[in-house]
Amino acid sequence: MLRIATRNSPLALYQAEFVAAGLRRTHPQLRVELLPMTTEGDRRLSGTLVAVGGKGLFVKELEQALLEGRAEAAVHSMKDVPAQLPAGLCITALLAAEDPRDALVSRHPGGLAELPQGARVGTASLRRRAQLLRLRPDLRPIELRGNLGTRLRRLDAGEIDALILAHAGLARLGLTARISQTFEPELMLPAIAQGVIGIETRVSDEITRGRLSVLHDSGSALRLAAERALGARLGGACTIPVAGHAVVHRPAGSRVSLTGLVAAADGSRCVRGAIEGAAEDAAAVGIQLAERLLESGGREILAALGVRA
Repeated sequence: MLRIATRNSPLALYQAEFVAAGLRRTHPQLRVELLPMTTEGDRRLSGTLVAVGGKGLFVKELEQALLEGRAEAAVHSMKDVPAQLPAGLCITALLAAEDPRDALVSRHPGGLAELPQGARVGTASLRRRAQLLRLRPDLRPIELRGNLGTRLRRLDAGEIDALILAHAGLARLGLTARISQTFEPELMLPAIAQGVIGIETRVSDEITRGRLSVLHDSGSALRLAAERALGARLGGACTIPVAGHAVVHRPAGSRVSLTGLVAAADGSRCVRGAIEGAAEDAAAVGIQLAERLLESGGREILAALGVRA
């Protein structure tokens, strides 16, 4: 039997069941069960994500289930996974990435440009907030947390005028019809690892790691090597508005292009840059871009946020 730890939200359960279905196809005799649980990040919905402890709160309970032997695997949205994993755990497989872009869901006709002056836009992401204010300084970012369904209900109830969400999450739940605008990376750079599902296991569990290897996508691995190296060098936390988006080029994934961004929380300052390098050196490419961003003013932006880099 293989037990999969997952958050108990519709999107997380969809992602875990997607992994389970893949395992059942490739290992027909294997019994696969989901172990849903509510994480501390799901329970603590008051206050900002930064104030309650960051994105790591969405994975700790799942990782504890792995460490205690109550589960053999945990399924995560990789943008929620901190750069540093607990001792004894590893990311064994990364699924093929879905659309990494951000999307606007609005109660008003049209996209971002058509939102009324001073419109309230819900987001819990400092990265989205900073880029939103650079595009439309008149808008009012509203701290809005909860699972995707909760946020959409609050939008429909009129508490806010629009939401910025991950396109991938909306697509996985069949909600793309609600999208008013999808932001190209040139307009709003995605979160590091956005759109990628990762599977975490115990390092020592070679049987489970072997079973999951058939689900691993090398393109996602190269992309995340660059993006997560960039994020780790810039502080590796959701307490800072950092973005990163890598594209693996063909043939055979020989090159990788990476764009990164560091911004002030209010969008008043922003440093953005891009780099290309050999895909086999993806992590080094991420670190190199991070250094460039720091030297171009990113270090001062981070220092103002209390981050030493």
